[in-house]
Amino acid sequence: MSRGRFRPAGAALAALLLAGCAQLTAPAEHPAAGEPARGVGHDSDQGGDQDSDEGRNLPPVVDHVRTTDPVVFLTYDDSAERDPRFAGLIRERRLPVTLFLTDTVAGPAYGDFARLRSVGASLQNHTLDHRSLRGLPYAGQRAEICGQQTKLKSRFGVRPHLFRPPHGTYDTTTLRAAADCGITAVVLWRATLDADGALTYTRGDDRLHPGDIVAVDPDHPTGAGLTARTERLLKTIEEQGLRVGKLENYV
Repeated sequence: MSRGRFRPAGAALAALLLAGCAQLTAPAEHPAAGEPARGVGHDSDQGGDQDSDEGRNLPPVVDHVRTTDPVVFLTYDDSAERDPRFAGLIRERRLPVTLFLTDTVAGPAYGDFARLRSVGASLQNHTLDHRSLRGLPYAGQRAEICGQQTKLKSRFGVRPHLFRPPHGTYDTTTLRAAADCGITAVVLWRATLDADGALTYTRGDDRLHPGDIVAVDPDHPTGAGLTARTERLLKTIEEQGLRVGKLENYV
């Protein structure tokens, strides 16, 4: 989100944004494309008997989707953008972007998100307060995830089925809580577009591949603007023979 155009109400929320989604780091786990998570911190599972998860359908954790379609997926965390250029870009290019929202960060700008949704953006879950979930008890993780499900349902009339854990960190308890809140997939990222417009990769070679999920960093005062960075990214995507796909159609 653009620091110069969107300011959360109060210094506490600004501090949360700087500490939370201001920089996307590599996720703690790198699951195989489209595969359920394996070995994601069972020692941190404080929500009950670990054996109770045997045979249970937990949501898969994905940073890449297995597909032969020439598509990649653009995702933004709390990137509220009051600049009409960004909404205009989504409308003009018919971009099916996915926005993962934290209530305490994005809440003051839900009106802007409603406008982005009206031009094609999908709104998904990023918790109530942007707490790092890994290691928290089940009740706390469920409150963060289900609480934001309720908020988004109340505000926008939609109940998200995708979830991105803050900082990309999670454990088995996260997956259990997410499943109980109606989440069908936990979404990480294989590539990040940083505040300067550079693409970095969490694994594999340094290029985009069909099915890659790209996380776009929020704006930084010294970096390029969100709209300009997205436009340059679109050019890169097109040069590689790819296009932007709708993530919700694949997971």
